[in-house]
Amino acid sequence: MASMDIDLSPKSAQKLFEGEGGSYYSWSSSGFPMLGEQKVGAGKLVLPPRGFALPHYADSSKIGYVLQGSDGIVGMVLPKSSEEVVLRLKKGDVIPVPLGALSWWYNNGDHSEEVVIVFLGETSKSFIPGEFTYFFLSGGQGIMGGFSSEFISRAYKMNGKEASKLAKSQTGILLIKLEPGVSMPQPNSKTTEKMVYNIDAAPADVEVNGGGVFKTLTAAKFPFLEEAGLSVNHVRLEANAMHSPSYTADGTFQAFYVTSGAGRVQVVGIGGKRALDTKIQAGQLLVVPRFFVVAQIADSEGMEFVSILPTTSPVVQEFASKKSVWNALSPIVSQVALSVTPEFEEFFKSNMQKTTTLIPPTNSRVCVFGRSCCNK
Repeated sequence: MASMDIDLSPKSAQKLFEGEGGSYYSWSSSGFPMLGEQKVGAGKLVLPPRGFALPHYADSSKIGYVLQGSDGIVGMVLPKSSEEVVLRLKKGDVIPVPLGALSWWYNNGDHSEEVVIVFLGETSKSFIPGEFTYFFLSGGQGIMGGFSSEFISRAYKMNGKEASKLAKSQTGILLIKLEPGVSMPQPNSKTTEKMVYNIDAAPADVEVNGGGVFKTLTAAKFPFLEEAGLSVNHVRLEANAMHSPSYTADGTFQAFYVTSGAGRVQVVGIGGKRALDTKIQAGQLLVVPRFFVVAQIADSEGMEFVSILPTTSPVVQEFASKKSVWNALSPIVSQVALSVTPEFEEFFKSNMQKTTTLIPPTNSRVCVFGRSCCNK
């Protein structure tokens, strides 16, 4: 497929459901074909206080990133487990949701703050490539109501009236609002530490004065992430800073969700063709195909995004930093490939030695630190 045939335009989510208990937004593969092509899915859950997402499982592994809220609770039963774990969620948390895990989600707050979570995942085993399909245990679209009274009666040793009560009492769909005074299970702090990782509060892998902050999260740092088979990046770009060109060298896609701010993105693909050159803003999703090269420049307000790769050990090659693939090449190879003089080749590579994956505006003083940054 030629790159000119691929529509990489960033897209905003469409509202799939709204009720008193909250709303759910989704990116559809029919309106965003790149999702199906690359087998990536995304959705966004918004829970008002006492909003409750009925217990369900899905056909895809994913991570949830908490965009807003401090009183979120998730209950989860992992595959091959018979015990429920209850975890607390707050802004900046990353929570892996393995394929087939049963979960419920709740906003335990008693004020007006919503809990908002964006989900990003891979859909190689999904019924609809590029989309998450959820299977609810109960409610108007629940599994319990799908069986006949005879089957429910036999399975749970009840008479017909009792079976109907069990299967049909909950008429809510997807999201409901619980009555005041309902006491939900309390989170376990020790389990939360093992299964939830606050990437907002984590130390930076790269921090550049005037450039921003780059953080990467893999199973090496956060072992529970292995269960979802994914890795996560979190990037905060200062005003007019650049996230330098890079590509995945292991045949995996990259999916970016802009959490705040805005900027410009370019993607170069097959045949050296620019496959995308457009503005991107908060709430939009960008999917970059395997081996395509992507770079972003923030607007004057800055830009922040979270991204996933469908592997626990990502291989990302940089184009314009001291880790650039150009720096790995012999000088004569670079000279011949670029058709430049030895002096220009040296100048080209010496400039890259001064930068990381985050590049400040040209009028900024460059101050690069790994793990920490001081104001000198």
